[in-house]
Amino acid sequence: MEEYIFRALDEDGKKVSDTIEADNETEAVRQIKRRYPILLSIRKKKAADSFLEMEIGGKRLDKKALVILCSQCAVILKSGMPVDECMLLVSRQIKDKKLKSMLTNSAEDIRRGVGIADSFQRNYKGLPTVFIETIRAGELSGNMEYAFEEMQHYYDKSHKTGQKIRQALSYPIFVLIVAIVVLIVVMMFVVPTMTATFRDLGGELPGITKMLIALSEFMRHYIWILAVVASAIFLALRFALKTRRGRLLWGRIQLKLPVVGPIFLLSGSAQFASTMNTLLRSGMILGNALEIAARVLDNRAMRQDVSNMVEDVYSGQSFGDCLRRTTTFPDTLKEMCSIGEETGELTSTLETVSGYFDNEVENATKQAIQMIEPMIMVMMAAFAGFIVLSIYLPMFMMYDLM
Repeated sequence: MEEYIFRALDEDGKKVSDTIEADNETEAVRQIKRRYPILLSIRKKKAADSFLEMEIGGKRLDKKALVILCSQCAVILKSGMPVDECMLLVSRQIKDKKLKSMLTNSAEDIRRGVGIADSFQRNYKGLPTVFIETIRAGELSGNMEYAFEEMQHYYDKSHKTGQKIRQALSYPIFVLIVAIVVLIVVMMFVVPTMTATFRDLGGELPGITKMLIALSEFMRHYIWILAVVASAIFLALRFALKTRRGRLLWGRIQLKLPVVGPIFLLSGSAQFASTMNTLLRSGMILGNALEIAARVLDNRAMRQDVSNMVEDVYSGQSFGDCLRRTTTFPDTLKEMCSIGEETGELTSTLETVSGYFDNEVENATKQAIQMIEPMIMVMMAAFAGFIVLSIYLPMFMMYDLM
């Protein structure tokens, strides 16, 4: 998808500046006009725009801080306190400087009649789309405290799931990095020393030792070329992933990868169900919820599938039928959502499905680690055995030569 910058007028005639993701400009205009009656201008977002919007020394949004903000806002608003006073009270307790500034400035905007979602968006450019749109839906439906409560559960679950995956994958990645460093050290420094000794003694070296020496010589002479080639490949992949086709292809590859592919599939399904549940419970209609879900899903192939559902849902087709035609989501998700729609319990079903897939992500991650760790150990043992045999076989031959 491409990102577009637009300016529009809302129903009250106020100017709104925002960004939107869509497959093309026509689709972007169609989405904007569903939310704002008058579109003033639209253009594709360039790399320079992203650079200019960056804050020096800035950092990514802290989801844990956002969870605390949503929790405090939900509790305070339930007590009946006005929204602007709630923002000021929470700003005194929150530690994140950017969120603190956003709340303080938003309180002033709200007093002047600016909408809560619009003021948040104006004062913090990095807020997630699902957060802004959920607050907007809660604002329109008069359920602000419920919208903040939903966001608290959504980001708390997202933060914990991300932590579990990172913790599970950290050990295999660390072991792999150590193995690569050891390989480079052995090939660049240890083997050349042993090679000089073997050559001084003379005699025919075993084939495995010759192979080790050849690998060592290759790395010593061509290490910089290898580094340049690796860097070129890395940069080419980064460039490809910045294009729409590259991101879409990578999204499909992720779902098909061995061992870790099921984790991406289950995680994306959980994210879709959780996002839809949160948006629908906040009072948003199904079509708008799908539009936002298509913009916030991490996997681009899943985004494409959800984006294709939007027009069909607006044309009157059922959510279940549209979901069944997708190619990236698992059958369990499709069938359970279809049943939930038919029984009128779609939000409850989405909540159940989200919890189910969250548990499946945890189980799939554990299974992947159980498979990856032995594979890494076997590879390291094979490498160590190759090194040991390559060095010790000539040493045994040295005794015959002495």
